[in-house]
Amino acid sequence: MTILVLGGAGYIGSHTVYALEENGEDVVIADNLETGYIEAVHPKARFYKGDIRNADFLNALFSKEKIDAVIHFAANSLVGESMTNPLKYYDNNLYGTMVLLKSMVKNGVDKIVFSSTAAVYGEPESIPILESARKNPTNTYGETKLAMERMMKWTSNAHGLHFVSLRYFNACGAHKSGKIGEAHNPETHLIPLILQVPNGKRARINIFGDDYDTPDGTCIRDYIHVTDLAAAHILAVEYLQKGGENNIFNLGNGVGFSVKEVVETARKVTGHSIPSVISPRRAGDPAKLVASSEKAKQILGWKPAYSNLEDIIASAWNWHKNHPDGF
Repeated sequence: MTILVLGGAGYIGSHTVYALEENGEDVVIADNLETGYIEAVHPKARFYKGDIRNADFLNALFSKEKIDAVIHFAANSLVGESMTNPLKYYDNNLYGTMVLLKSMVKNGVDKIVFSSTAAVYGEPESIPILESARKNPTNTYGETKLAMERMMKWTSNAHGLHFVSLRYFNACGAHKSGKIGEAHNPETHLIPLILQVPNGKRARINIFGDDYDTPDGTCIRDYIHVTDLAAAHILAVEYLQKGGENNIFNLGNGVGFSVKEVVETARKVTGHSIPSVISPRRAGDPAKLVASSEKAKQILGWKPAYSNLEDIIASAWNWHKNHPDGF
């Protein structure tokens, strides 16, 4: 199969490209390098620099390459930025996806696996979160991802598009080779922020709120290794290739870890004291977000390989200690 990975120079996209190459697939990458890194591009993949909002770019790519399926990571994904600059998110995430789907329909490419998010749920009514749970995003990022899912549904109804939407929780970790890992600017994710302390990039880690209704008072999240996410995307493509119906799957470990537990585990992995300070709560942070991934396990046959938090952080530390400034 020839798979087009949009956003294949980004964090999750690059790890998915590595997994596809390991699986023997032919991979084409398109990325505008706004947040991705050319250094993260797999050497065997064919790379095109361009933007999904550019219809001419997409049509030329689809004309040149015989694409069997698309995996779509090309989106802005910073929750805080989405609240201060919402129109950027509607432009890139929603408009970009509209241009992409038009081009796919025009060029007869009818299979897409889409990178969605747990942010579509907002504050959950019950834990673990099922795919059927109420969708009530509390930020622009989640709102645009939910709208992208619905755009695919209506495009499917009208044009026969086949899609899988993967809603994932807290992506983390790095490739076992140590060649690629997580590099954001600015960095907003907890594990790389914690690891900046032993790397000498910050003096301490801020814990936002210790008065939540959780066992130790800090927020609980479901951390899922990026390699396990990559595996799920490959399974989703195979599912569509075999004639699977349109579907939506949560991707998480189904286990929640508190911020304090993550910090303590990072101390153990790195051997560093990692000072922490309690700061005021951040607006919009739910107390607990944990996925039910039973549907993905049953239908896709997905089996996460990384369930141990220590192993997850160790893989991240292997990347960050050797790449303290990213790529």
